[in-house]
Amino acid sequence: MEFHPMHWRFDTKKIILVIAVVTTAGAVLQTCSLPHPAAFRPLFSVVTVTTFETPNNTTRKSETVPSNVRDEQLPAVSFPVNQPADQATRVAPQAITLFNSTISNTTSVTSPNTPPSDDGLRESDFADPVSEIVYENDSTAKSSSKQEASGSSLAQNIVEGSRMSNSHANFIPIGENRNKRISPKNDIPKLKLKAPTTLSFPKRTRADSRTKNEVGFMPPDQALLYAKHEIQNAPIVTDDPDLHPPVFRNVSTFKRSYELMEKILKVHIYPDGERPIFHTPELKGIYASEGWFMKLMEENRQFVVKDPEKAHLFYLPYGSHQLKLALYVPNSHNMRPLSIYLRDYVNTIASKYRFWNRTRGADHFLVACHDWGPYTTKEHDELCHNTIKALCNADLSEGFFVRGKDVSLPETTIRTPKRPLRYLGGRPVSQRSILAFFAGNMHGRVRPVLLKYWSDKDEDMKIYGPLPNRVSRQMSYVQHMKSSKFCICPMGYEVNSPRIVEAIYNECVPVIIADNFVLPFDDILNWSEFSVVVAEKEIPKLKDILMAIPLRRYIALQNNVKQVQKHFLWHSKPVKYDIFHMILHSVWFNRLNQIQSWLPFHSVHLSV
Repeated sequence: MEFHPMHWRFDTKKIILVIAVVTTAGAVLQTCSLPHPAAFRPLFSVVTVTTFETPNNTTRKSETVPSNVRDEQLPAVSFPVNQPADQATRVAPQAITLFNSTISNTTSVTSPNTPPSDDGLRESDFADPVSEIVYENDSTAKSSSKQEASGSSLAQNIVEGSRMSNSHANFIPIGENRNKRISPKNDIPKLKLKAPTTLSFPKRTRADSRTKNEVGFMPPDQALLYAKHEIQNAPIVTDDPDLHPPVFRNVSTFKRSYELMEKILKVHIYPDGERPIFHTPELKGIYASEGWFMKLMEENRQFVVKDPEKAHLFYLPYGSHQLKLALYVPNSHNMRPLSIYLRDYVNTIASKYRFWNRTRGADHFLVACHDWGPYTTKEHDELCHNTIKALCNADLSEGFFVRGKDVSLPETTIRTPKRPLRYLGGRPVSQRSILAFFAGNMHGRVRPVLLKYWSDKDEDMKIYGPLPNRVSRQMSYVQHMKSSKFCICPMGYEVNSPRIVEAIYNECVPVIIADNFVLPFDDILNWSEFSVVVAEKEIPKLKDILMAIPLRRYIALQNNVKQVQKHFLWHSKPVKYDIFHMILHSVWFNRLNQIQSWLPFHSVHLSV
């Protein structure tokens, strides 16, 4: 070959390049150094591999490294397709070294000074690359369902492909800190790789992720069992700005139950029933609770479902007061026509739909605030004893109300439906000059006794029948409540009284006189922290009982009244923890309490 002086410098570079290529190719193409693909599988598990056939019955692989080293390329190697596995697995150390040197800018490899084994391999040649992967790409959490299902076995397949012992696996557990380094044992080499977007592992989130992703696909009865288990293992709540722990029996249980209700509960409303008894809410007066609940329930889109197969509860949308107005004959003292009408309605839906007979009415509920609400159910045995009844007349002595199954419904007086929160609030403790106040009609057995002992007997005790005009001209009924430390709430014809909620609205500590009365939301609220309950026989000692309460204790009671007030407020559009949600929660909570008494538990397997 003749070299021209002008091209000497250029041709010298070409010669050096040719020598380097030939030398490198000779080292790589030694037959004793051809690796089997199984040995490279752990190393290439995070790279993209493309294959194509070559004429000499070999497969050439061209591997590109992850995105963080896109500018460099791995060397191409070839091996016979039908090479025996025992020979193919003898990976040449220089091949591993060559791979490591190619990605040295993103990997950290330490090679122990251990002698090679009988087959010429070092322990480091089969180091598990997954053992020290640090996942920096959060997009790997957004994998397909198939990848998530098989993700846990992916590490195992990689380890098996590299013939690595389980004792050498340091795979980072799912859900652990992704930036946490696990110290390898026996100086096993460590490899850090940035996970590409094409490879993803299942990402475990907090415990309630099961609720978001899986409970929606559970059958309704299984979802309820899951919720019951979750409530029984509720995490401890220490500080929640929306909840005041002293007014709850167990604030942790309530919060977890409420969260699950919001995420799980679905209610189906039967479209059957003639107006005005059904689907006609009454929003004004002392029976407004049943009307407001009906209105807000039928307008609701979060809990209500049209498909009854998805429902956990079924609502019977009737109004007990509307039933009385439509069917009761004045002065007849006969309530049987009312209960017969409701019985026939239940029989109609039981014959038309299969859901009543499925549980004999145990997953159905009604809301009735009229005093006669419990009595309208007595002609239908399953309606009376199985259905969840939310009743203002929550009297244990009558046999209609069952604590733990039925719900004590707050009786609220709404005078202006467009402004249900009118007159809300009260004066501070220092401006409450009246010790105790009551004014009302002489209904029932308790009120006459109250007036007998305290009407016009003591200046500190403002106890009246109907508020006299001479008194109301100076101070109205509402102003009396706002100016009193204690508001007396005696039962009327029945145990319930709208004065309890009125007292709470006016930030006056309620004094409840009604034996056998289950207080509203008694399953959740601790009434001893914001009210005083006095037995009927203790009426003669009423002032002494109230005066015995220390000022510090009274201030705590009155403050708790203000804190619990939010749970008794009606809103045109329901807000979290208001009375609408509290009623629905109590129905939900009592449904969970009763579920094992009828549900075929053997048909449901709960995994936690």
